[in-house]
Amino acid sequence: MTTRILHCSTSLQNYSLCIEHRVAGFTNRGPQPGDLVYLVVKLGKHSLCGARFVLDEPTDNKPWEDADNYVNVLTVRNIEYCQPFDIALLATHGGKFWSMKYLQSSKPINDPSAVAALDETFRQNKTNDLVRLEPPTAEEPASEEDTLIEDDRELQQVQKEVPDARIVIMGTFQTIQFTNETDKIQGLEVLVNDNFYSLFPQFPPSRTLLIPENRLFKTKGKADIQGIRTIPDALLIVFDKHHKNPLQINLIEYECYGERKSRETEKSNYMNSTIIPQLMRFASAFSVITDDKTREGTIKEWVDKVIDYINADDTLSAKALGWVKDLDPRVRDRSVDRELEKLLTHAFHTHLRVFLIIDELSTEQKSTIKNVVNSFKLPNNTSVQFAGYVVRLVQKINVVEEGAEYALTVW
Repeated sequence: MTTRILHCSTSLQNYSLCIEHRVAGFTNRGPQPGDLVYLVVKLGKHSLCGARFVLDEPTDNKPWEDADNYVNVLTVRNIEYCQPFDIALLATHGGKFWSMKYLQSSKPINDPSAVAALDETFRQNKTNDLVRLEPPTAEEPASEEDTLIEDDRELQQVQKEVPDARIVIMGTFQTIQFTNETDKIQGLEVLVNDNFYSLFPQFPPSRTLLIPENRLFKTKGKADIQGIRTIPDALLIVFDKHHKNPLQINLIEYECYGERKSRETEKSNYMNSTIIPQLMRFASAFSVITDDKTREGTIKEWVDKVIDYINADDTLSAKALGWVKDLDPRVRDRSVDRELEKLLTHAFHTHLRVFLIIDELSTEQKSTIKNVVNSFKLPNNTSVQFAGYVVRLVQKINVVEEGAEYALTVW
């Protein structure tokens, strides 16, 4: 079992949200399921640990205000609590640059003595319940770590004592444009659908169903929103047996400025005149602003099509059977379709998200769209949710073999 430290810096809120939502967010892909993680926050001059847990499954649940910083989020299990203790005790094992050796990027702690010290101290201070931490007083303001590198001489010392502190670049890449959204060779939609699970590991195949049929589903929404009928490019169904609403419906919209929309004015106009109204139509079709008869008719039609799609593939049928049985082992096989229908219908009423995948999106645009989409209420009085991801096509600059090497990046 790999041991790591997740340091929430000075954000007591982020520390608390990790525990409350049973999730851990990291800025890199290093941490993996099965790792043992000590949760730490810096209050005043002390970095305190009050909990530890084992990482479980990847998730896209990001409850933090700075959610975009975390590219790797996992649920947690076997959570334990302790009377908070200062992890500065690791200086005895790691020397002057202990924080860079043990804390940087939640790297694995490979020093057995440091691992043992953390475990022993945690066990000595173990409690049954979480000990609530309080913000530092004005007399003891939060401070930065004492190991900031200030000059080249110190950098050389760090690299000597902590060789893995250096960031190693595996290659150099240049962003290039998708041709457009639908091009069969270099189109955003095609490439993302083909590589969806590699780009989005937070949606593992075992817990999700991707239906990339952009003509299968049609909606009818509020007439005063530009256009009445609209079609999402794909549907993503996410299963989480621990959530009060175990299925989540994601309406995926692919958008691409591509090679033809290169000027900022063109992009801005397209965002305001096409993309945002399209996402609003998705949200409105299932919100309370659409009359009950129309909304329920759309839901029934979509649920039937999802079930037909599942039943046409033995692998998908087995996956759906596993989900239903996981929730209620007593359900008989012949009743699976009926139970799945109930779950899907409930999800459309309670757990719906508009999911935008695009080649360029600023933080301000993402925030604006989120506020617009969240304004649409579902029948259970929750809001339609929004997720936005930027996918780029990049080409390797330093080509080793003949021909170009490409990659997709996601943000």
